[in-house]
Amino acid sequence: MLHAQAPAAAGRDPVPRAEALFTSAQAAAGRTAYERNCANCHGAHVDDGISAPPLRGAAFLGKYAGKPAADLFTYVSMNMPPGKPGSISNTEYSQIIAYVLQQNGFATGLKEFASEAAALASVTIPPPPGAGGRRGSTLSPGVKLPPAPAKANPLDKITPVSDALLQNPPTGEWLTWRRGFDYQGFSPLKQLTKSNVGNLRVAWTWTLSPGANEATPLVHDGVMFLHSPGDKLEALDAATGDLLWQYARLLPPGVNPGNKRNISIYGNKVYMGTSDVHVVALDVKTGRVVWDQPLTEERGFTLTGGPLAAKGKVMIGTGGRVGGKNYIVALDAETGSPAWRFNTIAQPGEPGGDTWNDHTAEERNGGSVWIAGSYDSALNLAFFGVAQTYDTAVLAKPARPGVKTDGLYTDCTLAINPDTGKLVWFYQHLPNDQWDLDWVFERQVVRMPVNGVVRPVIMTSGKQATYDVLDAQTGKWIYSKDLGLQNIVSSIDPVTGKKTINPQTLPGDGQIHLVCPHADGAKSWLPSSYNPDTKILYIPLVESCMDLTPVPGGGRGFLSTGVNFNVRPRPDSDGKYGRVEAVNMVTREVVWTERHRAPVSSGALDTAGGVIFNGSIDRFFRAYDDQTGKLLWETRLTDVPSNAPISYTVNGKQYVAVGVGNGGAQATGFAPLVPEIQNVERSPAIWVFQLP
Repeated sequence: MLHAQAPAAAGRDPVPRAEALFTSAQAAAGRTAYERNCANCHGAHVDDGISAPPLRGAAFLGKYAGKPAADLFTYVSMNMPPGKPGSISNTEYSQIIAYVLQQNGFATGLKEFASEAAALASVTIPPPPGAGGRRGSTLSPGVKLPPAPAKANPLDKITPVSDALLQNPPTGEWLTWRRGFDYQGFSPLKQLTKSNVGNLRVAWTWTLSPGANEATPLVHDGVMFLHSPGDKLEALDAATGDLLWQYARLLPPGVNPGNKRNISIYGNKVYMGTSDVHVVALDVKTGRVVWDQPLTEERGFTLTGGPLAAKGKVMIGTGGRVGGKNYIVALDAETGSPAWRFNTIAQPGEPGGDTWNDHTAEERNGGSVWIAGSYDSALNLAFFGVAQTYDTAVLAKPARPGVKTDGLYTDCTLAINPDTGKLVWFYQHLPNDQWDLDWVFERQVVRMPVNGVVRPVIMTSGKQATYDVLDAQTGKWIYSKDLGLQNIVSSIDPVTGKKTINPQTLPGDGQIHLVCPHADGAKSWLPSSYNPDTKILYIPLVESCMDLTPVPGGGRGFLSTGVNFNVRPRPDSDGKYGRVEAVNMVTREVVWTERHRAPVSSGALDTAGGVIFNGSIDRFFRAYDDQTGKLLWETRLTDVPSNAPISYTVNGKQYVAVGVGNGGAQATGFAPLVPEIQNVERSPAIWVFQLP
């Protein structure tokens, strides 16, 4: 038996007592072992650590109570302490668990908690009476609670997510950070219209963990999955905001949590990249870890973009400044086993390896992939963007005549076969990037007429806000659309697409250079939204420039060509920096432009109801008429809207959701332009709106 009954007091119900799972001596020894191995992260009182989740209370018990004790022992013995799992004996692991269970209200007894998983397989950790509290937060002994209201749990009916579903999502679903594989970021929902959007009201909100927040939530079968700062992942009822489960990752000492921009759902799992450069697969119904796979043992890599899950693979790009290396890595979606990896820095002796100014592999760096890739199932191609080099001096000047300085595969679009990891084609948008102007952002897959024939194309822009349109099957350049916010490229050949660089913007000559835009981008990672019916692309932009200023004494500076950069208004600025541009991508004409003072800070969301949403660093979240740009509705949030808005339905009702959280580069980099806008604290949350 797992529960025993205490003798009943007169006139009172029997008080349930959890059967003892450990001895008092074992718990006492566990306290010593805990203080030596665990307290630094989880805190001296098991629930007051600053870098690890609490081991007492509802979150801990919700994860392990009612489950086999072997689950807890296996997880602890295989993963703790961080960075050196398995470094203590099984006896000590059992003692630590005994101490933690004691802190959760479990009583001691005569039988020790076993020190091997096999012996614990038939033992279940029951919920102790009044578990998890101190000073009055426990339930009084013998109290019998009234029954809780009946409530359906959407996880009970959640279904697997297939490639077909991701290629053509149901109208009310939001299955990738840009809704489907194509990353168009358009909602076909029509309940919200130009005439009723002014009636939008808050449906619910949910506070996230402290920290910067840039993550876009997903919604499937009435469940919202979202990343919370501090490497947490939560499942909420998308209609009510009720928490269904939470996963909290314990990071190794010395690893600080970083921003994450997206998670993925595929099959019956949710996938997230972690700050210690792992990918974790969680059971979609319970949040329990299915597998946990490190991508590399080397230090210096980051994971901020998030995964693309398709064709049985979980594909994710690394970032950071590790000499000669950055990767797109594919893992088996079911097992986490490595399938392939592609190095985004071309290596000597390989195709493109001779484009790094004769530098060795270790001297090359950059090539980060910090935005998730898109996918086209008909072509069976995954499309990834690659960022610039961080060492501009490496490519600045040729060492000898004829040397190549393109720096492949920086600032490229890569088309990769997800089955093999083989590069099918690439297109370099900006060779030899000397300004830190990544071309890494969303690759939107669109069917549009080209010379009278409807073809699949890739639309993408770098920070300079010039859109390149490529044939999705071959990578051939079709056309470019410069939105007029840059002075780096002086001309684009109308036949070849070759960009001619304005020499007045090149750093490294000891002079100050005015360069537009600023290195945080006119167009940044904040994604655009494409309406496939009207062919209009809605683009969030910031109007700004930078001064590239030589470092005194000839130092390297932020750019290793010896310059630092500072933000400044454009020379023609009227003090308005935020901009939303609507462009017909077939006719290549600007439909409308909306400008306001505060720099934009969220992606764009267009809907079939004719309403586009966007937010800015003054904490306003706004809705516009998508045909005219007229402001239809606005509300002020508690913090900076900081990710891509989404729209979804539950039980036939349409919702709009947006995350907030100061601290990302978009919210902080342009702040000097608007000193009257003060965003001091970080209060990340998710806001969800509905019609009354």
